[in-house]
Amino acid sequence: MTAAPPPEVLRAPLVVEFPFTRSLGPVQGAFLTALRERTVLGVRTSDGRVLVPPVEYDPVDSAELRDLVEVAPTGTVTTWAWNPDPRPQQPLPTPFAWVLVRLDGADTALLHVLDVPAPDTVRTGMRVRIRWAGERSGAITDIACFEPHDGHDGTEAARPGPYSAGFPDPVTGIVVPARLDYTYSPGRAQTAYIKALGDRKTVGERCPSCRKVYVPPRGACPTCGVATGEQVEVGPRGTVTTFCIVNIKAKNLDIEVPYVYAHIALDGAGLALHGRIGGIPYDQVRMGLRVEPVWTEGGRFPDHYRPTGEPDADYDAYKELL
Repeated sequence: MTAAPPPEVLRAPLVVEFPFTRSLGPVQGAFLTALRERTVLGVRTSDGRVLVPPVEYDPVDSAELRDLVEVAPTGTVTTWAWNPDPRPQQPLPTPFAWVLVRLDGADTALLHVLDVPAPDTVRTGMRVRIRWAGERSGAITDIACFEPHDGHDGTEAARPGPYSAGFPDPVTGIVVPARLDYTYSPGRAQTAYIKALGDRKTVGERCPSCRKVYVPPRGACPTCGVATGEQVEVGPRGTVTTFCIVNIKAKNLDIEVPYVYAHIALDGAGLALHGRIGGIPYDQVRMGLRVEPVWTEGGRFPDHYRPTGEPDADYDAYKELL
């Protein structure tokens, strides 16, 4: 007798990407502005230590820090790790070392990369210097990398020293793209849920202990801690339990504002899922509204939910699902 093959579990690449915007303040703004001008700044604490990169508040006593200090572009590797396979957008396209470098005049180390050909050419204690980027904009990438430095160019003796000159056109904020690339697998339970959506069905799983039906299914009951395996088709109709009105248009989303996003308890489900409400003015959406899914041609999930025309559900029928 041959056992049935296990069900196929879905896998797909997933990218999470967004621009991260941050205002810098006077200390870190000065730090990035100085990098644009090929200068490295730290900040001096009340006990005389120099922190690079600088921070606004002393990590020991939380005192506000504003005493900027210029340090040297040369320093010493305090620890390192080899990166044999650089990823896209990393500082160097060839293998390199991640290093912590304590610049001359600083008491803390700066994380960056060291351009060396092999791991046997880097060591703790080696001397390095900054290689500046050809085009600089006021970002940590203005330091292209560190490189080995065996000589003395006089910069060690010239720094550290007080810094008060300032630079024109200071950097006050940054916008940095944040991106995560990975392969996502929804697991056995949600694979079945996604495949059922392709047939315009919504399938959950029932806990064998508390009998609650989870939609989307999770493969286990978070309350009882037991595996779920019994599939239960729910809906397609449901009840709006609560909702919000969206007034900000999302990038790449072709929906006119305002619109309503709601928690919808499908008939037979033990908790609510979320979906957009359409087919009704946004200011007429209400708790207890009975709705049904509207599927797009070839869509794998409902485009939105619309009113069914039924009387509103009684509050007691869905109050436990809020």
